[in-house]
Amino acid sequence: MDLADFRKQFPALERKVYGKNLVYFDNAATIQRPACVIGLWDRLAVDSNANIHRAVHKLADEATEAYEQARLRVKDFINAASREEIVFTSGATASINLVAYSFGEKFVGRGDEIIVSAAEHHSDIVPWQLLCERKGAVLKVIPVDDSGHLDLNALEKLCSPRTRLAAVTHISNVLGLVNPVEEITRICHSRGVKVLIDGAQGIVHSKVDVTAIGCDFYAFSGHKVYAVPGTGVLYGRKELLDMMPPFMSGGEMVGTVSFSGTTFAPLPLKFEAGTQNFTGEATLRPALDLAEKINSDKELAGYIDGVRDYLYDSLLSFPGLKMFGTTDNLEEKIPLFSFCIDGVHHEDLALLLDKMGIAVRSGQMCAEPLMDRFGVTGMLRVSLAPYNTMEEAEYFMKSLARAVSMLK
Repeated sequence: MDLADFRKQFPALERKVYGKNLVYFDNAATIQRPACVIGLWDRLAVDSNANIHRAVHKLADEATEAYEQARLRVKDFINAASREEIVFTSGATASINLVAYSFGEKFVGRGDEIIVSAAEHHSDIVPWQLLCERKGAVLKVIPVDDSGHLDLNALEKLCSPRTRLAAVTHISNVLGLVNPVEEITRICHSRGVKVLIDGAQGIVHSKVDVTAIGCDFYAFSGHKVYAVPGTGVLYGRKELLDMMPPFMSGGEMVGTVSFSGTTFAPLPLKFEAGTQNFTGEATLRPALDLAEKINSDKELAGYIDGVRDYLYDSLLSFPGLKMFGTTDNLEEKIPLFSFCIDGVHHEDLALLLDKMGIAVRSGQMCAEPLMDRFGVTGMLRVSLAPYNTMEEAEYFMKSLARAVSMLK
């Protein structure tokens, strides 16, 4: 895949910011969308704008077909056993909340335990806190070491006969380290503990195979992996989803309704109440097609790894810079770097970089407990996608040095 031609698929990369070429290094927050996704999104909104599943007219048939074909594409992409295991949501946050409520209602009681890690996004902390408050359960936390790695020995000790589920990120949106989710699942399952993986970053940077991982649930957002905002997926093992009560109720998720009682639709519709984002979810199909093409391009993968390695080494050697999420094995590090620089506030640095045309993220990255763990109020985060170039990385390092000199 020619990188210049590849970049042309993303219209946003052509724009300028303050008269400078945009360098978009905030991909962990949301990735830019390719023309194939934008085109389908627009076409469905104009030509096939009709509610799905129920009506028999042509527009509804087209919209339903696009929606359900996207479900099949997700199933194949993550190697799920059946389409019934793929539930569409508005994003990873909604997917995790669905499990926290529905799994919690069915399987969690007073004195039971939920495990999360210290590296979780707020979306994989707060839903479990609320569950524990509702049910009188206990939240336990897997610590991270100084390099950002999860303490799996602690995980083994945290699991008890009362532990019902462990919720762990595939890749931290702050640390950028690929967690050993297969090993985590093995440890938990050996103790009868179910596992949910937050795959918001994992779906982009790892080959996700839920069968190989063995997890019970896997959640991700479409806007992280080239699809449009407001789209997401919950994978859940069918036998568990069958036992779990609906998260929301209303139209579409019912079988029959009467004042004497209601039955529910079969999976996955039981968890898809109301009018879904049918034009949005359909874009998962071209988005995942592109992601698969990228994943299979060894030359592009080698180039991306080269940019990652350059930035990792350059940042580690930058005067006064402390990086969070370090490793001796760069194969477990995605091109995401969070750091602080002595004497420089992360927000000021981000503002100056913005004036230089570089979009980065500053603050707590929705991971306040992790900030507390490392004793900082916030960090600067640089996160790359396959369309980012070595030239952009080199420009970023020069701009970073310039910005720091202006602030000190």
